[in-house]
Amino acid sequence: CDETAAAILCDERGLLASEVASQIAIHQAYGGVVPEVASRQHLKQLRPVVSAALRHAGLRLDEIGAVAATAGPGLATSLMIGMSAAKGLALGLRKPFLAINHIEGHLLSPFIPLPHPRVCASPCFSGTALVVSGGHTLLVDVGGFGCYRVLGQTRDDAAGEAFDKVGKLLGLPYPGGPVIDQLAGAGDPRRFDFPRSMLDSGDFAFSFSGLKTAVRYLLPKLPDRSETTLADVCASFQEAVVDVLVAKTLSAVRATGRKTAALSGGVSCNSRLRAKMDAACKRAGIELLVADLAFRTDNAAMIGFVALQRLQRHAYSPLTADIDPNLRLV
Repeated sequence: CDETAAAILCDERGLLASEVASQIAIHQAYGGVVPEVASRQHLKQLRPVVSAALRHAGLRLDEIGAVAATAGPGLATSLMIGMSAAKGLALGLRKPFLAINHIEGHLLSPFIPLPHPRVCASPCFSGTALVVSGGHTLLVDVGGFGCYRVLGQTRDDAAGEAFDKVGKLLGLPYPGGPVIDQLAGAGDPRRFDFPRSMLDSGDFAFSFSGLKTAVRYLLPKLPDRSETTLADVCASFQEAVVDVLVAKTLSAVRATGRKTAALSGGVSCNSRLRAKMDAACKRAGIELLVADLAFRTDNAAMIGFVALQRLQRHAYSPLTADIDPNLRLV
């Protein structure tokens, strides 16, 4: 979408470099990502980001053994630039090319072994994973690399999208998620009783559009717009989102019989989500794996990690592979 990133990984030496150029400051003026602006920035930043990764890894371009890029899902104009550049490099270097699913990158990021120098060492993929970001909210049963079963996903807004839209309703800077998390720390999560959509639906689907609408209807009724009230709205909204995410994840873990829960995606940066998920898993005797801070938001290291697993299985992609803005995990 709006991060230009490059990483270099080695199956023996692990993560050698990871560079991310964010466009948040540019898109703040518009209150959200503008596709045309994003694509132009990718064109501007791609060469410097790749050069920085090579420099930090201490490698020449001709020492790269394969090239991977995100094929989707995402903004078509952004995906097109990354895929075209990667194909050009692979063709020029006469090396294998791999088109990688962005969601799979997030999905496997909690399973990357740490410390970072050994990120590629014998990973073990098994558990029930919650991928929660600005564009995606889904629960996946992971039985090994490439063995995925989607248990449920959002029927409308993703959790991160709801955070950003509510942030805009409250007049907060873009992106709204981190600001809501910060303000909620000083608020009362019990002051406003927002709905926990689909909490008792009996399945693993999510819905956050109704919660967003509840916030919209509440705002004109507020007696004041003080800092205290704003903090309380943020805390109450955040608690409603987190309660659903935590409850559904634990329910999915019990249903699959897994011993591990995994949490990834940009919304996993939310402090309240991590705290409540950690406490709930400890009470249930479930191991919780959370993606390392460097791998939570969009990055190339997680894409490279998936590519390495595929390289080890000789699962290359043809240079005719196309982008898919709506690419599904399975």
